Amino acid sequence: MNERRSDIPGEPHGHTAAAAAASPTVAALEAHLAPYAARSLQSRGRRFDEPPPSARTEFQRDRDRIVHSTAFRRLEYKTQVFVNHEGDLFRTRLTHSLEVAQIARSVARNLRVNEDLVEAISLAHDLGHTPFGHAGQDALNECMREHGGFEHNLQSLTVVDELEEHYGAFNGLNLCFETREGILKHCSRENARRLGALGERFLLGRQPSIEAQIANVADEIAYNNHDVDDGLRSGLLSIDQLAEVELWQTHYEAARRDYPQIEGRRLIHETVRRIINTLIVDLIDTTRRNLTEHAPASLDDVRAAPPLVAHSETVAIQATQLKRFLFVNLYRHYRVMRMANKARRVVVGLFDAFIEDARLLPPAYQSKDPAVQPRLVAHYIAGMTDRYALKEYQRLFVIADN
Repeated sequence: MNERRSDIPGEPHGHTAAAAAASPTVAALEAHLAPYAARSLQSRGRRFDEPPPSARTEFQRDRDRIVHSTAFRRLEYKTQVFVNHEGDLFRTRLTHSLEVAQIARSVARNLRVNEDLVEAISLAHDLGHTPFGHAGQDALNECMREHGGFEHNLQSLTVVDELEEHYGAFNGLNLCFETREGILKHCSRENARRLGALGERFLLGRQPSIEAQIANVADEIAYNNHDVDDGLRSGLLSIDQLAEVELWQTHYEAARRDYPQIEGRRLIHETVRRIINTLIVDLIDTTRRNLTEHAPASLDDVRAAPPLVAHSETVAIQATQLKRFLFVNLYRHYRVMRMANKARRVVVGLFDAFIEDARLLPPAYQSKDPAVQPRLVAHYIAGMTDRYALKEYQRLFVIADN
């Protein structure tokens, strides 16, 4: 089977463009979109040719493939801040991804851009995350320092391009260029050079689609505010501490004024709800002004413009203050640091054991090429859930006392 190499600039669109005249249903589904929105019939295509889908758009097909993927199901047992077994009510990568998609779709609908694409990007953006949140990612990156490093965004792309095994005709999910582009939120210049057209924007300072920009900001809105909620629920943060955060205190006082009878969790939820609403409305309003100012007439115009999806200066300052507060008071809390230390020990221990003796790995992750083996180890560890990583560590290092 021949790969279409649709990442090459100027390449014809293949099935995607050919489907335009034969897909009145798809055209009707996207007729309401603004000129600067991404349209599935104008997609730069997939890595491998496929017949166009019936009764859904190319981006809807991408979203569906992501939801049915193995990596997406694993997100249920991968953490945001807290290790999975710490409690059932804390956010996981799965609930976070759903919350990002909900926020992003609301913004996309108001800006008349492609909701299906923004949802696909939102649901896939964390597929490559390691177990144990950022602590696991940092540990695996350190382990891979001499072997090309580890970037979770690049790993998410690798998951959808190569590691998923659902289709007879190709590895991965064979997603559209625009979905893959949105998944790649960050990328080092070294890796970007190896990605062809997909990495070009990182080298030339160009922008991704409006949809990708929306998913990026929605990610920050979701994790900042829901980490506040989880921090309060866990007792690692207090309402008294949050009084120093303008965005929190403004909405907390407004909620108490409007509903003097509520307290506890209800008051916290009402405050967080108001903060999220403020951030979303400001994002929509500011982005509309940016779109009016720059007047992009096409997706290519969006790529050539500065970032268009943004908060106003006032709200951006408030959101940054909240982020800094969380970094100091939650992410560096001694209990979180203890969990992070355990996570690093588990990831480093697993990596070292597998590098020392690849026979400990499942056959699919063993290679006779010593230059390839470290990356296979990284793929194996990155695909683990929190609890699976802990079980693997116990199987390798703990002698059962019967």
